[in-house]
Amino acid sequence: MKDVVIVDSVRTGLAKAFRGSFNLTRSDDMLAHCIDALLERNPKLDPAEVEDVYVGAASHVGEQDGNLARLAVVLSNLPITTAGTTINRFCSSGLQTIAMAANQIATGQTQVAIAGGVDSISMRNRQEPAKAKQNKRLLEEKPEIFMAMGNTAEVVARRYQVTREAQDEYALQSQQRYAKAVEEGKIAEEIVPMSATMLKVDKETGEESKVQVTVDRDECNRPNTTLEGLAGLPPAFEEDGSVTAGNASQLSDGASMTLVMSAERAKQLGLEPIGIYRGFTVAGCEPDEMGIGPVFAIPRLLKNAGLKQDDIDLWELNEAFASQCLYCRDALGIDNDIYNVLGGSISIGHPFGMTGSRMTGLILRELKRRNKKYGVVTMCIGGGQGAAGLFEAA
Repeated sequence: MKDVVIVDSVRTGLAKAFRGSFNLTRSDDMLAHCIDALLERNPKLDPAEVEDVYVGAASHVGEQDGNLARLAVVLSNLPITTAGTTINRFCSSGLQTIAMAANQIATGQTQVAIAGGVDSISMRNRQEPAKAKQNKRLLEEKPEIFMAMGNTAEVVARRYQVTREAQDEYALQSQQRYAKAVEEGKIAEEIVPMSATMLKVDKETGEESKVQVTVDRDECNRPNTTLEGLAGLPPAFEEDGSVTAGNASQLSDGASMTLVMSAERAKQLGLEPIGIYRGFTVAGCEPDEMGIGPVFAIPRLLKNAGLKQDDIDLWELNEAFASQCLYCRDALGIDNDIYNVLGGSISIGHPFGMTGSRMTGLILRELKRRNKKYGVVTMCIGGGQGAAGLFEAA
């Protein structure tokens, strides 16, 4: 098996869904922008060497229907000879694609690939909603597999006694950690600015206008968040619930792509990797508590790698909801000081399909800053799954 390295990882800034800067921007255009940025940042790589592009997205309707990866290839500066495939494992899609590319490379089937993901939540406002017919047997025997994610977060909070206060405190921590990371310049290097046309609506008159903007930062952070403000928010999913807009991930639009290749080819090209791919696992759990999926995926990952939990220097667990972040952290006994150290989706935003790729770039850069070795990227997945990826700093 060949060693597989992560050479680079980039992303767009994350824009607020519906009313943010990407509310008229197509997903395939965001993907092409990230692909071109990787090529520009790594000029020693001939674009013709990129054999395949892997894209993950959590929604495959409307503008995101069809093979997004292939569309992005043709829109980008890659040659027509580069192939592309698109997959869906919901919130782990961006990590799943990296694993798919890495496994192809490890077995010698591919030398160079680009992998990542995208989601435009704003797309829902631009087209007729899709009407999917759900499986009748599942509706009768396992209806919870179709539960809204927010309701599953409420199940986790109730079933495992995660209080509203604890969720709000965690959400505040996420906002504060991310704001500090921005102030220290830790986020800018992963963002590639993108020009876009934005639809603005006057709040008073309702008048619509289109403006040109440049997205060079994340729009979702609320650095002035307070516990008092969080405590004043109403439940978002259940009348007597504890999950709110403040302690859940924010709806947003964005894309991220990661350059993956064999260690041998990277050395030949004189490219300096930011990390090494060491493995990926998934596991299933009950759909109504999908948020605890990482608790089942992580032990498998560590067992396969021959590592112990104490060997891991940094943990990135996607902040879908504070309730599941807290349960997973405490159930596994992870030190809060090495857990989502730069904030997460609660403060950054969560365009479902891209988050795994974003987290991979983030954890590898932070491992290097801290001169540490191993990092785990993990997340829950709608329908009752968990995924986990292991990376080593280069």
